[in-house]
Amino acid sequence: MARILLAEDDDSMRDFLAKALKRAGHEVEAVADGEEGLDALGDRAGRYDLLLTDIVMPGVDGIELARRAAEIDPALKIMFITGFAAVALNAGSRAPKEAKVLSKPFHLRDLVDEVAKVMEAA
Repeated sequence: MARILLAEDDDSMRDFLAKALKRAGHEVEAVADGEEGLDALGDRAGRYDLLLTDIVMPGVDGIELARRAAEIDPALKIMFITGFAAVALNAGSRAPKEAKVLSKPFHLRDLVDEVAKVMEAA
């Protein structure tokens, strides 16, 4: 299964998502914002298989986190979870073009299925 870095500023949502992903067999490190996400990434490529991040977070937002994560590890797969999908899809957002967007609200089964699809993609 995948090693996932989950960045979500809503405590209850972060816990809920982390538990669901762990139950699906993934290793999950959950952080509260983009700054913590960058700290977790460090400068070590290959530490995670997938960055799963909210877009709207205080400080370093999810798009900036994803952009910088892709620089650290170009092989890292990226998925946004957001209620603001149009922001991620906006060409001016500088979000990594290959990133998947899962719009809130979503069912946990949808999240687990989408993570599996992203991980299976070449």
